[in-house]
Amino acid sequence: MAGFKTHLTFSGVLGVGYGGAAFWFYGVPWPTCVLAGGLCGLSGMLPDLDSDSSEPVRESMAFAAAVAPMMLLHRLQQLGFSHEAMVLLGAAMYVLVRFGAGSLLKRFTVHRGMFHSLPTAIVFGELTFLLASGDDLRIRGFKAGAVVIGYVSHLLLDELYSVEWRRGHLRLKHSFGTALKLFSSSRSASLLAYGHLLLLAALIFCDPATMHAPNVPGRGDSIPQAAARTLDQLLHR
Repeated sequence: MAGFKTHLTFSGVLGVGYGGAAFWFYGVPWPTCVLAGGLCGLSGMLPDLDSDSSEPVRESMAFAAAVAPMMLLHRLQQLGFSHEAMVLLGAAMYVLVRFGAGSLLKRFTVHRGMFHSLPTAIVFGELTFLLASGDDLRIRGFKAGAVVIGYVSHLLLDELYSVEWRRGHLRLKHSFGTALKLFSSSRSASLLAYGHLLLLAALIFCDPATMHAPNVPGRGDSIPQAAARTLDQLLHR
C-alpha cells in the first residue's frame, strides 16, 4: 500500500502539472493556478480520512479546516457579513471541521469504505465548486477539477500498489479493487454517498451563478438536447 508521503508527492506533482498547464495554455491567472495546484496536491490525502492511522486524518482535517473558511470569504462578503463576523464564523468553522468532523468520521467510517470510491471523489469536487464562490463557472469548475484529480490519484495509487510482481508472476493483493470502486459492501454507505452526490448536484444546479449563466443548457432542454448543446460549445470555443 502506498504511504502517506507517496500519495502526497504524487498528487503534488499532478497539481503542479494541472496548474502549470492552465497557466501556460489557457492563460488562467497565476494565483488561481497556484491555488488549484495546491488543492490538487493536498486532496491526495482526503481518501484516508477513513484511515485508522492518525497522521492522514490529522493532516487532512487540518487542511480542510483551514481552506474551507478561506474559500467562503467571497460568498460571505456577498451576503453582507462584516469583517468581524467573517472572522468569528471562520474560527467556528475551523474548530467544527478540525475537531468535530474528525471525531465523527472516526466513529462512522471504515478504512477502504466509500471514502475510497469514485462517487466520493465527485462529492468532494462538488463541495469545492460550492465553496469556490464567484460568477465564473469555469474557474469554479477548474478548482473543483483539481480536487477530483488529487482525490482520484490517491485511489489510483492504492490500486497500483495492490498489484505486485513476485517470482515472475503478477499477484493481486486482497486490497485490489477496493479503491477505484462505485459501490461498497455496505448498502447504506453506498446509498449515503450517492445521496450526497445528488444533493450537492441539486445545490449546484440551483446556485445563482449556475442559474444565470448564459452558456448553461436551458432547463427546458431534454437530455439529448442539453448534451448536444454542451458538445457544440466545447467544439466551437
